[in-house]
Amino acid sequence: MDFGVVTFLTDYGIAPLELGRAAEERGFGSLFLTEHTHIPTSRTSPWPGGAELPRKYSHTYDPFVALGAIAAVTERITLGTGVSLINQHHPITLAKQVASVDRLSGGRFELGVGPGWNAEEMANHGANPRRRTAEMLERLDAMRLIWTEDEPEFHGEFVDFDPIWSWPKPLRLPPVLIGGGGPSVLDRVLSHGDGWIPLRVPVSGLDEFGRRIAELRERAAKIDKPVTVTVYGAAPKPAALESYAAAGVDRVLFELQDHDGAKDTLTELDALAELAR
Repeated sequence: MDFGVVTFLTDYGIAPLELGRAAEERGFGSLFLTEHTHIPTSRTSPWPGGAELPRKYSHTYDPFVALGAIAAVTERITLGTGVSLINQHHPITLAKQVASVDRLSGGRFELGVGPGWNAEEMANHGANPRRRTAEMLERLDAMRLIWTEDEPEFHGEFVDFDPIWSWPKPLRLPPVLIGGGGPSVLDRVLSHGDGWIPLRVPVSGLDEFGRRIAELRERAAKIDKPVTVTVYGAAPKPAALESYAAAGVDRVLFELQDHDGAKDTLTELDALAELAR
């Protein structure tokens, strides 16, 4: 099982290049970054984590810019988004961003995606909150064409463009990790993903989670499709890590706490690296 970290990389926390170097030096296999393009000052969408939205949500770096910079100072660590809110991007532009980061990193990029929870944030980008999942899947279809074809074109409900030229192509087709935990998420993983990235699976829910992983593997085997399972926000406890491994998890991502500056983050990385050993 691979051990990685995920974080809201902010302008007041540890610097991107320092974080990338530190994570790789401590032996982590992966570094994932979250995404919010902005947070509307007035919203009605409830935050799934509680009543008051933490300040980190409105202070995050653009993950693709940050990961491109981190790629230049690292050599082996997998870089990814956990998760990119792809409905808030034009698919032609995002396809180029992903391909660029993949090439700059030597083929180390993985694209975690989700439709998001903040309806007001989506609406500011012209996305339809009521059709968020269908829009996400169609955008993925369009992006895959751009990555793989010399003259792609796409005509759908949400995405429409005539034949285009768009290079660079990624060094490999970037693995797409589908976020979510709802009843139909496994369908989306199998139809549009290469892996599943559920959010903060509680230890109390690991038995059910293990059954869902078994279902995913069984269904994937029937269509000869390899899939991976990455847990975002894994519990940093030895017993929990043993349970994740027993359930068939391929990778756990420890979510770093929100700190001012670098010192406390580096201390936290030290402790998590010791746990991972």
